[in-house]
Amino acid sequence: MADRVLFISWGQTVRGAEEHAIEVFNEAMGLLGRMQQDGRIERFDVVLLDPNNDLDGFIEIFGSAEQLAAVREDPEFVRNTVDAQLCVDRIAHTTGYCNEGVAHMMGLYSEALTSVPQRA
Repeated sequence: MADRVLFISWGQTVRGAEEHAIEVFNEAMGLLGRMQQDGRIERFDVVLLDPNNDLDGFIEIFGSAEQLAAVREDPEFVRNTVDAQLCVDRIAHTTGYCNEGVAHMMGLYSEALTSVPQRA
């Protein structure tokens, strides 16, 4: 089971680039589908958000640390990201922890707490 996540988020589509944004999005879905089929990632989820002033949507890619590092270095993934940067605002890639990774990180956090004075 995946213990790491790559969180890809983006803001509004650049005006006048809407058609290209759809093409880039569809290319990303195809790429991630192939990566999942090939076992290069465990799975991915896509979320499109209701209109707001911050985030239009995000993709969560689940896998191991090694799998996600390989995704970030994949030439087709990098090219797709560059294309996305040209048609959406505020694209961001953020790595994090999920499933067993959360338990591991909470253990580290709890351990670190022992060295921090607590206020009453």
